[in-house]
Amino acid sequence: MYAKTIKGMLDIFLTGSVSFIITFLAIPVIIKIAKYKKLYDLPDERKVHTQPIPSLGGVGIFGGFLLAALLSIPIVHNPEFQYFFAAAFVIFFLGLKDDVLILTATKKFIGQAIAASILIHLGGIRIESMHGLLGIYEIPEAFSLALTYLTIIVITNSFNLIDGVDGLAGTLGLLTMVIFGVYFFMIDMHAYTLLSFSLAGSLVAFLIFNNNPAKIFMGDSGSLMVGLFNSILVIKFINFASLSTVSFPIVSAVAVGFAILFVPLFDTLRVFSIRIFSGRSPFTPDRNHFHHLLLDKGFSHTHVTLCCTAINIMFIALAYFGRHIGPNYIMLIMLLIAFTALGVMYFHRTRRKVIMSTYNLSKAIGSNEIKQTSKVIALKQEAVAVVNED
Repeated sequence: MYAKTIKGMLDIFLTGSVSFIITFLAIPVIIKIAKYKKLYDLPDERKVHTQPIPSLGGVGIFGGFLLAALLSIPIVHNPEFQYFFAAAFVIFFLGLKDDVLILTATKKFIGQAIAASILIHLGGIRIESMHGLLGIYEIPEAFSLALTYLTIIVITNSFNLIDGVDGLAGTLGLLTMVIFGVYFFMIDMHAYTLLSFSLAGSLVAFLIFNNNPAKIFMGDSGSLMVGLFNSILVIKFINFASLSTVSFPIVSAVAVGFAILFVPLFDTLRVFSIRIFSGRSPFTPDRNHFHHLLLDKGFSHTHVTLCCTAINIMFIALAYFGRHIGPNYIMLIMLLIAFTALGVMYFHRTRRKVIMSTYNLSKAIGSNEIKQTSKVIALKQEAVAVVNED
């Protein structure tokens, strides 16, 4: 047993090292090619960067991750992995085309649906039970398929949408990969452990170049792929952690799985809901994301990344140590905390705007910068004059 553990840890180290080295060597070359071909992510009123930045980091991440995974994972004993990699190819080239040519939301959705169908119908990725959430356990096949499609597409997009600040998507992806990798190592699911750490190694190398100020972005080719593998791993995690037969079962695994992806998943669901209730497409870009709120409060890119990562770790700890109270109570507590914190942030944001508007108006009146186009302003100025005379 001890020798098996040592061998497993050595495999993890070698897999992570291979993916790290390949990605670390590839990204400088990708940056040079992107600059030569002028393949940039250009700044606009919605984006937070002010200079053109290459956005093909996903090419380096995918190359290092894929080669390391293929070298270390025996496909013969894990036939479902060929379908995982096939779906990854679909998502990678879909994201790459969007990084270079820009795709419509409809085409991106169709591509994601194709990748999800490969995972579900060929790879065997399926949510077949709610594991006690809302008192529901086994679910009908039609509902199972719909829920699995929705889960894969939402999680895949969640890392794409959270990728708005230097280092944020990469750091959160690294966090989730390490957690999933450690758990699968503990329950002796060796192939999934290596899959997790091969992507983790690539993300570590990428973050060296994506740290603020970023030299390169991962782009859709990277963020969509990270989201896709998170959807695979979280479904596998929930299905296996809920079993009493595994060596380390986790009570309320569905709530713990949600907590592992809490920041990107909650933010995506919240923003999608705002857009839909506003009568817009859920894929319409805006500045309602959590990282935008923190940036508006004066946080730097590094502080936003550290803050979001710390919040995600806090929710993971909350769900894990409170798992015995049941998934419904854990989910309710997490959502109450999240919405309360957002409410406070929105209140201070609105209050600050009101205070600044009042201050600017008073300053303008005092310096006669506002033309007297209404009697209200004139009365206010007369009142100020009377007060000054008194």
